[in-house]
Amino acid sequence: MPRRLSPLLHSLGLVAALAAAPAAAAPSHGYSPFGDLKYAGDFGHFDYVNPAAPKGGTLRLSAIGTFDSLNPYIIPGVAVGEGLEFSPMSLVYETLMVSSGDEPSSFYGLVARTIDVADDFSSATVAIDPAARFSDGTPVTADDVVFSFQVLKAKGDSNWRQSLAGIGQVAVPAPGQVRFDFVPPYRRSGPMVVANLPVFSAAWWQGRPFDRPSLAQPLGTGPYLVDKIDAGHTVTFKRNPDYWGRDLPVNRGRFNFDDIRYDYFRDRDVDFEAFKAGAYDWREEFTSRFWATGYTGPAVARGQIRRDTVPDNRPSGVQAFFPNLRRAKFQNIAVRRALDLAFDFEWTNRTMFFGAYRRMASIFENSPLAAHDWPDAAEISILERLRGQVPDTIFTGPYAPPRSDASGEIRDRLKAARDLLDQAGWTLKGGTLVNQAGDPFTIEFLIDEPTFTRIIEPFIRNLARLGIAATIRQVDPTAYQARREAFDYDIITQRFGLSPTPGDELRNLWGSAAADLPGALNLAGIKDPVVDRLIEAVLDAESRPDFVTACHALDRVVMGNEYLIPQWYKGEHTIAWWDRFGRPRTAPLYTIGHVDTWWFDPRRSAATDAGTPLPAAADGPGDGNVTPPSVGAAP
Repeated sequence: MPRRLSPLLHSLGLVAALAAAPAAAAPSHGYSPFGDLKYAGDFGHFDYVNPAAPKGGTLRLSAIGTFDSLNPYIIPGVAVGEGLEFSPMSLVYETLMVSSGDEPSSFYGLVARTIDVADDFSSATVAIDPAARFSDGTPVTADDVVFSFQVLKAKGDSNWRQSLAGIGQVAVPAPGQVRFDFVPPYRRSGPMVVANLPVFSAAWWQGRPFDRPSLAQPLGTGPYLVDKIDAGHTVTFKRNPDYWGRDLPVNRGRFNFDDIRYDYFRDRDVDFEAFKAGAYDWREEFTSRFWATGYTGPAVARGQIRRDTVPDNRPSGVQAFFPNLRRAKFQNIAVRRALDLAFDFEWTNRTMFFGAYRRMASIFENSPLAAHDWPDAAEISILERLRGQVPDTIFTGPYAPPRSDASGEIRDRLKAARDLLDQAGWTLKGGTLVNQAGDPFTIEFLIDEPTFTRIIEPFIRNLARLGIAATIRQVDPTAYQARREAFDYDIITQRFGLSPTPGDELRNLWGSAAADLPGALNLAGIKDPVVDRLIEAVLDAESRPDFVTACHALDRVVMGNEYLIPQWYKGEHTIAWWDRFGRPRTAPLYTIGHVDTWWFDPRRSAATDAGTPLPAAADGPGDGNVTPPSVGAAP
């Protein structure tokens, strides 16, 4: 059977053959957009858990910044877990289905026992598990699910409103069932949105404003309850002994800690020292100098603190400087290329990061979705139809950011940058770069913590050699979030993680509709009809090979237009922990799993507290005692 590309690509005349219609739908225990479920309907547990893991103990974690809300689904406020890889509020609020940690795009029943997807993907009907309960013992009803959809679509943040815009109507065809009717064109990604829908209690929210920050202890269906809160400083989650779903196959061997506590710090250095002093138990290291030089002292030497490097099989995400295209000075691609030339990554990597980074060159870095090679025939057929609408450089080879010899001398690059700025209408007058109206070229880099100051300052010095007056503006986390949501910045730094099979979030990151939507993640303000068409092509893909092809094309266009100044990435997680825990022999492929699959080991913890730690555990995926990696540390 010939490969089938998306209906959008067919409509563009890019391919001619169509495959047969999808097989007839039936209620299923799981869903994958390309039909490749790993686990059968009678599976006992995920392969990456220890189903006999003991329950008990406390996991102490940290976060940087502050919080004033327990609602992560709205724009106002700073929610607990803002910016963390694992959202702690997912311990309280469950979704209809749950993704597995060893598959790229599979979901299995949680609050919803089954899902029935129409043959043409025009609808998805979920059957609620009759045992599903909120933490107060009240049953989850179809009305709760309908309410959850309606309140998120009306009052949720821009990401939720955009994702749910593809659902036109929600109905209750029978008790305990909810049908979601999708808006044409119908896509395989639609049921993924349904699977990820969190479930709220309509009765609990009655009379409460959903769209305002609140620290009221919420009512959810999840395995944990919010136990103690010290606003902006600490939040503790307590395992619910009456959790309705503890024996579900998707939960066996998971959620093993009695308590999970997050302590907040305003400064990364203070945070790190607190860890070394034993104030909390586990951290992922995002600072390369700490990983390379900071793990010293008796606790490390004795093995009380252990370290490991865990492969990251997800797209590493996007970490970049985002110039704000809503401001005229950044709208010319020549200007954006000039700015990229002024950022000397290689020197920064050598002098500040201990050679620990790789330069990001793709919006899907560290995954098969990254377009690092020459396009194949299927992709060429797409790109050729776009010739004249995309930069010519897309046809001269894979995107590659500028490189230096790491000496710090980039005179030739700055000369090339000056020529580009001149082409864009910016000229030097008395050492100041001005436009035809005589306005100087200024840039304000917006940050919310001092870590990036040392990275931006050398960039600023290079910009000054071009006549650009650049400054750093550091504000507190609350003000930073408000300015970010209002797109009130010149250039901002952000990192976005992606799933192995990204879907509707691509619209929020790169789509025109999100460019002026407050709180959206399209930080650059991209309004490019070609990008919009390629996003739809990704969403319309009907096989994984076609999905990869469409992602490659989207990647080349976003990177080729220089919509961002790429920073760096790593292809693994560098983690450290006080030796108090056990972990499964098999690690999940797409998560670290420390929150939901590790467990507290009283014997190891007692030995660590006594200063006589036990040998490295044999039940974990690594030996827990590693040297710093040559690549992959963060700044």
